[in-house]
This record gives sequence, C-alpha cells and structure tokens, in this order.
Amino acid sequence: MNVGIICYASVGGSGIIATELGKQLAVRGHRVHILSTDTPVRLGDYVPGLSFHRVETPNYPLFREPQYLLSLANKIVEVARGERLDIVHAHYAIPHAAAAYLARQILASRQASPPPAVITTLHGTDITLLGSVRSYSEIVAFGIEQSDGVTAVSASLKADTYRELGVSCDIRVIPNFIDCDANQRVDASTIRRRLAPGGEKLVIHVSNFRPVKRVSAVVEVFSRVRKLVPSRLLMVGDGPDLAEAVRLAQSLNLSEHVQFLGEQDRVVPLLSASDVFLLPSAQESFGLAALEAMTCEVPVVASKVGGLPEVIDHGVTGFLHAPGDLDGMAQSVAHLLLDDRMRRQFGAAAKKVAHERYCDSAIVPLYEAYYQEVIEKATRRRS
Repeated sequence: MNVGIICYASVGGSGIIATELGKQLAVRGHRVHILSTDTPVRLGDYVPGLSFHRVETPNYPLFREPQYLLSLANKIVEVARGERLDIVHAHYAIPHAAAAYLARQILASRQASPPPAVITTLHGTDITLLGSVRSYSEIVAFGIEQSDGVTAVSASLKADTYRELGVSCDIRVIPNFIDCDANQRVDASTIRRRLAPGGEKLVIHVSNFRPVKRVSAVVEVFSRVRKLVPSRLLMVGDGPDLAEAVRLAQSLNLSEHVQFLGEQDRVVPLLSASDVFLLPSAQESFGLAALEAMTCEVPVVASKVGGLPEVIDHGVTGFLHAPGDLDGMAQSVAHLLLDDRMRRQFGAAAKKVAHERYCDSAIVPLYEAYYQEVIEKATRRRS
C-alpha cells in the first residue's frame, strides 16, 4: 500500500504513535509518506520506503494567524496526487480530519482516478478537551463522520467520542503500541549512581508538561513520599507547566531532590534506572508513557481515568487512584519503594502485560488489515 500519515511533530503520544506506525509499515514493505510541520521527534534514521513531507504555512499580512488547515489540505492534495496514495491516515482529529476531508474533495473534483480513502485516529485530548468545545465540536464531528474509517486508541476514548460528539459512525479500537525489541530494560546502574548518589529510590515522571498531566500534583505526591522514603524525583519533559513545577519544588524545599531533565530522545535508560513511574493525570485516553515504563519493568502509580485502567492492572502492574487522592498515590509509591520484592513482581508483570497486549508485532497488522478493509469499502461505495 501507499500510505500518507498526518501528524503533529511534538513529543505528544499522537505524533509518536503516528511516526512509529509509519516506520513499522515501511519496514513491512509499504510506501509511507509522513506529513507534518516539522520533523517528528521519533523519525530517527532513514528507513527505506519512508518519506517526510514538510507542511509550510506562510505568514500573510491579511491573516492574523497562520492558516494551517488550508496549507495542510493543499499538501495532502500535492502528495496524494504525486505519490498516488491509497490511503490518508490522519492522527488527531483537530484539524487533521477536516484537512483530509477537504483534500479528498479537491482530489475527487480534479482527477479521473479515485481519491485516497481517509482514516482518522482519535488520540484523546482532541476529543476529551478540544472536541467538546463549542468552537470546534461541529467541525470535529463532521470530520470524523466523513472519514472512511475511524479508530480510537482505547475503549474509553471510543465511549467518550460517542458521548461528547454524538457521532453515529463505527469506531474501531486499535490500541497504542510499542516496539518491544527496542524498548526493554537496560543496565542503568551507572546512571542510577549519578542520579541517586546516596542510594535513594528514584521516582520518575515523563510527559509534555501540559495542564492535563498535572505536573504540580507529581511534585505534591513526591513531597509526601519523601517523608516516608529517602528518594529523588526525575521530571523528564518540557512544556507550559514546567516553571510552575519548578517553583513548587522550591517552595516545598525539594530542589535538591527533584531533577528537571528536559526533553530526552531516549527515555529507556532513565526508566531502567527508576523504581516507580508516577502519572497523576487529569485525563489519559491511553497512557503511552505508562506503557513505555511497563516495558522497562517499572510499576506505575497513576490516576484511575480514561484508558489507564485498560493498560494498568490495579494491584498487579501498578496502582490506580482517583485523581484527587494524592495521599493514596503517595502511599502506593512508598509501598513499592519500600518493598523490593513487590516492586520486582509488579515490574515483571508489567513487562508481561506490555508484551502480551501492546507490542508492535501484534498491533501494526491490525492497522494493515483495517487499511485494506477501508480501501475496499470505499472502492465499493464509489462504484
């Protein structure tokens, strides 16, 4: 197949999954074209069969804001026509589903051959936060319903989409995945000695530091953990709430015990050096960062929201608490830090679940089969 993939280039889960999917499809012999405003963070080294197409959005004095939707639609038309795409896969509904629809309409009106089929994958905040805003809801619902196929990364997100937007189309659940061969625990003893020179336990949080991730709650929970266990906190990532988290750590006299490491291309060594992953998010439609921790045999303490209960087995691979239960989260983190045997058992179970349910070798074929199904369905509908 000849596949076009639209995604954001940032470190968010939608861009990571879209890029990893593109790489895996190319390895499996498909021709893949990734469209984004910048080089995706996980694109990495050249993969035969994988191409990147930059979406340029020029500034024009008449427009107050860059017209990303229009420039993206134009780029989709250009690539689809030049590369004869079979399918366009839009990751994150806003505004990618609308841009893909517009491009398909343009192509249908201007060429003899049929336009590519369109699949939209819903990732989370495009529905749970932005999709429910009145300024976007109608166009998001329209873009979803006009897609030839729709997937969601969890059953929870599928239910949220039906409830928030009232769409009537079929939504296929295809969960996020991870390259299980490339993401496994490594010997990180040297890193650990440097990060915890006094032999302290290590708690880690990895995110894009947006409000939904509640990075201040991470610091609050850790302040409680510190009273129970000698420990340090690793904050990996960057984003709008970074400064607030730094100020809170300072006000709680935790500056010596909290390390802000910024964005990191390779998180496996840091995860491998850590004991517990902490994720007190307000909402997570899947929790890709939690899955990455699990493949490195790190148990997760997280909010019981969205798709996290589908990924984390409470009391087996980690612990789940109500988002406001910071005391409960702190107790669970401390329990795991103090009980080495339990922590190892949870870590082994976490890796087992990740490998059984979420390896790329199991999930990528689901996308391949769905692509073929959607292409055949669109062909029959046109004929």
